[in-house]
Amino acid sequence: MTVAETVIREFRLPDLGEGLTESEIVAWRVSPGDTVSLNQVIAEVETAKAVVELPSPYSGRVARLLAEPGTIVAVGTPIVAFEVAAEAARPPAEGSRGAAAKPKREPNLVGYGAAIEGTGRPARKTRAWAGVRPAPAEPGGTEQAHAPEPEAAHEPNPEPNPEAKPEPRAERPRSTPPVRKLAKDLGIDLESLTGTGTHGLITRDDVLAAVGTPDAGAGSAQEAAGVVRPSRGERETRTPIKGVRKLTAAAMVASAFTAPHASEFLTVDVTASMELLARLRENRAYSGLKVTPLTLVAKAVLVALRRNPSLNSHWDEAAQEIVQYHYVNLGIAAATPRGLVVPNVKDAQDLTLPELAEAIAVLAQNARDGRPTPEELSGGTISITNIGVFGIDAGTPILNPGEAAIVAMGQVRRLPWEFHGEVALREVMTLSLSFDHRLVDGEQASRFLADLGAILADPGLVITMV
Repeated sequence: MTVAETVIREFRLPDLGEGLTESEIVAWRVSPGDTVSLNQVIAEVETAKAVVELPSPYSGRVARLLAEPGTIVAVGTPIVAFEVAAEAARPPAEGSRGAAAKPKREPNLVGYGAAIEGTGRPARKTRAWAGVRPAPAEPGGTEQAHAPEPEAAHEPNPEPNPEAKPEPRAERPRSTPPVRKLAKDLGIDLESLTGTGTHGLITRDDVLAAVGTPDAGAGSAQEAAGVVRPSRGERETRTPIKGVRKLTAAAMVASAFTAPHASEFLTVDVTASMELLARLRENRAYSGLKVTPLTLVAKAVLVALRRNPSLNSHWDEAAQEIVQYHYVNLGIAAATPRGLVVPNVKDAQDLTLPELAEAIAVLAQNARDGRPTPEELSGGTISITNIGVFGIDAGTPILNPGEAAIVAMGQVRRLPWEFHGEVALREVMTLSLSFDHRLVDGEQASRFLADLGAILADPGLVITMV
């Protein structure tokens, strides 16, 4: 009987979008020896923007895991090795070019770009864990020939060689860096703990349970955000700058010192909009939909942009061109345990109010779950931030990089207000607009803000604007 030849294929961490250079391995969904199918989810990785499920690029068997959870890995670094059938892994023959021809570079994963030759960053040493040891890299590429032995093929569990020396196991308890630091601060020996996380990962809750801390189990969201509570006696806490916080900081600095910001404010009587909102919530067509003041502001922004398109544009410094968008990818700023993210609704200008409400609800849920997709987080053209949910009236929001404007909606307050020549209690909101003064003149910004306020003050005016 002929034994099928197999080869070892290493899978390199792909670029998961937006040119991000590194990701953190959050958890493995597979273990060495597991059989996987094409596109089966094998791991969760955290970029600077989101937690992403990583699908398998091969059908075969997991030979080795080359990075442990909690490790930050550069794009292009091998993270897992698969044992696959040689026929399935062999590239097509190229005729007379033969073996002398330079192998053609292939994409790491469909939709994730080509393999990276190098990142310009020093390679991070992968620590062995749970008996996993990375194999030495082959100088000619990521594929290694694996010559199967007939005995191994027909005997799944061969008898050990009594003369062979046992291989040392460089094994240590598995945990993430913040958990290891917490254990060190609390004087807990990780080797004495049994992990309750995925594949035996020791979690923050395991460490806190070992010392009987009352809030054991209350820190999972903080751990996901990279926050470490100080132990007693510590006068400060240091948190690594990474993930969403690192990306947000870089983006805000770039925006603040690249685009000349200008801001305007308008306080509006939105009683009519709030009354409309109450009627919509009782309408059968909106049953099951979460229609909020944000939904109405979003729709008003889309209508006002039709009359003031300069606020939906982009300054292309490299090409020395102003890009006018004929579509609106509406960004909705969301505060999450991992930090600020701004996913956007694609082609929002084509959506009805119920469709817009549903799309915003989906974005918000994905953001809260820490799972917005790279597509949702890229390509925005204008954004809205709802600071009113925190009880704030107004502010000067910083532009999302690459966008010409951002609207901040304040809290809806019931205040004494002039109404039909008298003073009455009315629902009042302050709108704040920041804009890129290279792209938008003061007159254009003022007209946009006035249109936005007029729509919210009297929603019926929309029929005169479209």
